[in-house]
Amino acid sequence: PPPPQRKETWLASVLKQNPALMRAFVGLTRVTGYGSRKQVAARRALTMYQKLCVVKPEEDMAFWQNECHLPPTFQSWFTVTNLHVWLLTVRLRALPDPEAKHYIQALIDHFFLDVEERVRGVLQPKNRLPRAGPPPTSVFYKNPNNPANPETVDPATGKKRPKGNAPERIVTRQMKIFREQWAGLGMSFDLALAHPTHSDVEMAGAVWRNFLGGRGARGIVYPSSPNAQGYFRRSINLVGGTVESVKKVDDVGLEVEERRDDGSGVSDHFPEEADKYVAYPELMECVVSYVRRELGRLERLSDEEV
Repeated sequence: PPPPQRKETWLASVLKQNPALMRAFVGLTRVTGYGSRKQVAARRALTMYQKLCVVKPEEDMAFWQNECHLPPTFQSWFTVTNLHVWLLTVRLRALPDPEAKHYIQALIDHFFLDVEERVRGVLQPKNRLPRAGPPPTSVFYKNPNNPANPETVDPATGKKRPKGNAPERIVTRQMKIFREQWAGLGMSFDLALAHPTHSDVEMAGAVWRNFLGGRGARGIVYPSSPNAQGYFRRSINLVGGTVESVKKVDDVGLEVEERRDDGSGVSDHFPEEADKYVAYPELMECVVSYVRRELGRLERLSDEEV
């Protein structure tokens, strides 16, 4: 629904009635930099982020969660939103300087400010002041500390999650991981975009790694395979999550870690689900076609329209 009509402030009504005072006020805002190119870019980039990026995971939720089998987690939300931030970044690079630099930096700043606020809403619910209002949420992922979901349980333990606060170091580590993932996705798609001969192949590989979880990288296990009994293999993230260091993998072994379900939802398909791999080429083609189509549409827009 449209937002409620905002009541006109006392200052706005006074300025409208006094043209001289209005000119003085506008001059003051220019002196303080409110109307500078950088400030204008920051305000417009916020609108871009809110209307073109944040809404995308929910708009295409059925595709990402049902066809690509992304779990309903904040990590999945971040990955899909990150793709659309990258799509806009590619077009903003073509703007003349210094607008290109201002818009890109503002878009990324708004992205990570939103990510951090959402992360704190999940990990540190008791830190929020009442006047700050509820943290931003999405139906794409489940917030275990959201009062609307009181029965959400920890998939790793089967117990109800406590509503306590995580240490600040956990938030800092998560933000570092998300920054590395932002850089990694952008670099892999940039490389695919610039590849002289196998651009679509490179982009399909980036889609497989980022959106299909790299499932099947070490082979596909069928019900008739010798190791099908009790089979489970998840994707290992050596930069965070439950695996905090490479040394831990060295101690217990990679196969031991792969067989342990950490509740992330990103794992190879079970032997009885091996037929899901058949759809992967079509899924990769679908996402690559979407990326190409959006890049082409953005390229056809003039700088003034952007």
